[in-house]
Amino acid sequence: MYNLRNMDKDWFEVIGRPQYVVAPMVDASELAWRLLSRRHGATLCYTPMLHSTVFIKDPKYRKENFTTCPEDRPLFVQFCGNNPETMAAAAKFVESDCDAIDINLGCPQSIAKRGRYGSFLQEEWQLLKDIVSKMSKTVSVPITCKVRVFESIEKSVQYALMLQEAGCKLLTVHGRTREQKGPLTGIASWEHIKAIREAISIPMFANGNIQCLQDVERCLQYTKVDGVMSAEGNLTNPAIFEGINCVSWEIALEYLELVERYPCPTSYIRGHLFKIFHKVFTYDSNNEERQLLATAQCLDDFKQVCIKIRNKYLPYHEGRLQFDDNEGITRNHKCLILPPWICQPYVRMSPDEHTKKMERIVNSQDNNNDSKRTFEDNDGNKISRKKMKKMRRVMRRPIKPEEALKNGRTGDICVNDTCPNPLGGKCEYQLCKKCCRNKCYEENRDCKGHRILVKTRREMAISFAQKADKIG
Repeated sequence: MYNLRNMDKDWFEVIGRPQYVVAPMVDASELAWRLLSRRHGATLCYTPMLHSTVFIKDPKYRKENFTTCPEDRPLFVQFCGNNPETMAAAAKFVESDCDAIDINLGCPQSIAKRGRYGSFLQEEWQLLKDIVSKMSKTVSVPITCKVRVFESIEKSVQYALMLQEAGCKLLTVHGRTREQKGPLTGIASWEHIKAIREAISIPMFANGNIQCLQDVERCLQYTKVDGVMSAEGNLTNPAIFEGINCVSWEIALEYLELVERYPCPTSYIRGHLFKIFHKVFTYDSNNEERQLLATAQCLDDFKQVCIKIRNKYLPYHEGRLQFDDNEGITRNHKCLILPPWICQPYVRMSPDEHTKKMERIVNSQDNNNDSKRTFEDNDGNKISRKKMKKMRRVMRRPIKPEEALKNGRTGDICVNDTCPNPLGGKCEYQLCKKCCRNKCYEENRDCKGHRILVKTRREMAISFAQKADKIG
């Protein structure tokens, strides 16, 4: 561990002034992926975001979600949370195994809103001051922050200055607002990043619009930041910082070799391979390999996917065969300028294009209402899609003969046309319990099968009331 408490600005020199940074990515920037990225040009990596509250309470969570090794340096560990004491306690656990501890103030997802962390703390400046200050005083490594910008450049600059004053030693600025996510991601604003860089004195990284090494160089030149962070660009091409577009199966097999040494959940592996092979899987002719990847359960399964893709495309890559785009993918996707087996960036649809696409879909649905797919039950009656799905699930469910006799279950659906629930086997009205209860309340009935005794209890209540009147 570097003893960085008293180094202030010099600490960044100690770790080599890294320029090529792999972002903190949930379920993606695990140890094996970080080591792969370092082999191919990355000079700094972040861990995935860790939940501070769970981290201090659950040893199993700590063991499974924070792993490192001597080659995994320099390393920043990222936490999320909203309690200064909890965040400081979590940081204390990892200070000896990292070079800085980062606070996630940029996550825009709905789960961050529910948990009150990430970008949903960006209006609570006093709380953020307390968190940064408390963590800085508690641990011996620098505290850094990763943020998103406000729409206003001026407010974004004031935000950055506030964090610097609170004790933040390095700031990563994602040049998008909290609302820019998913299909509305759009272009990151390097103007915001440049303005913040000119205002603060601490080291700073830029994040956003990075799809190749040329983008990195342009960002460094325009914004004057100290380093550039990549997330999606790194996932689709782990060699992005080397300035090369690697062969997909080669980099995938290299990653799997690292996973053998540093295991991680299969869901992480599957996610990485889908990103690496994302262009290959745009071809329908590769649906078999795609399905194999989707259902893979062990390393051998994942390796088989890589080998199958290699065997299919290696003759084209070596020039022994000429690749013919029979499916028209290249013609229909102007972003596909490289062969599909070469790692390349994923190009998002712009927000305007997405809005127009959704409008076309809605208009198309409105114009084809009569041709919408309809569903029918066994008697030929039209039913809703939801009821049909429920019926299919019930019919697929195996029912033991003795259980059916005991509980009166037949697999039939409630006769109420708007209800997808299975009917009660002993219900005299052939309804589910909810619909049966409603019927009994509305029509003053009893159902012995469901033990709903509305009529009986009402009669008892009237009888008691009459007796009470006589007594009175």
